[in-house]
Amino acid sequence: MRVLVTRPAAQADDWVRRLRERGVDASSVPLIRILPVADPQPLRTAWSELSTHRLVVFVSPNAAWQFFAERPASAVWPAALLAGSPGPGTTTALAALGVPSACIVEPAADAPQLDSEALWAQLSVRPWQGARVLFVRGQGGREWLADQLRHHGASVVPLAAYRRAAPQLSADELVVARTALAEPRFHAWLFSSAEALASLAQALPEAQWNRSLAVATHPRIAQRARQLGFSRVIESQPLLDDVVACIQSIEP
Repeated sequence: MRVLVTRPAAQADDWVRRLRERGVDASSVPLIRILPVADPQPLRTAWSELSTHRLVVFVSPNAAWQFFAERPASAVWPAALLAGSPGPGTTTALAALGVPSACIVEPAADAPQLDSEALWAQLSVRPWQGARVLFVRGQGGREWLADQLRHHGASVVPLAAYRRAAPQLSADELVVARTALAEPRFHAWLFSSAEALASLAQALPEAQWNRSLAVATHPRIAQRARQLGFSRVIESQPLLDDVVACIQSIEP
């Protein structure tokens, strides 16, 4: 069975490499395109004010990469500043960008899901009254975690670090996608974002997915896959080991 990885291109390529190293046949079909924001000045301003915040939440690895792309050459991460991460991908990105591990707050290792709710379980034990929180994300996005922080007295400043655009699949990627559509028994679509499902519907508007298989890394994504018409939807934790085990357990 071939697994189609639908993350943004750079992340999809990394996942394809790691899946192949584990013996899983995988190909990249990036269904989310990440672009810089048109005006980077708010990001640069945020860096100059970083020490006035108690917490910076990064919603994804892309949020971290795009935010740090505007870091001044002399800037360092303040020792007392927390960095919120919803999962291991973002944590890995932050560590690689120089954020000390002691500053990173992430979901517990045994959290049932790796998401905003699991991150809030770790943040909720801290006092937030009067704290300034920077919320680094793409343009738009889910407000649930920001609302929890506001409800507990924090002043939350949203900051768009990137923008999403419709995917531009190459000719080879379209061939892979259409082959998967024609031969659903031998393919599984790996979704880590509900937005990727919306992009898939846009890229192949004529497709019928009632014979296809989706592996979803969150219940909300699984629900969206069912709504799109996938007849088989399997939920998996987003960690590589879990995804590999899930794929290896699939019966034709």
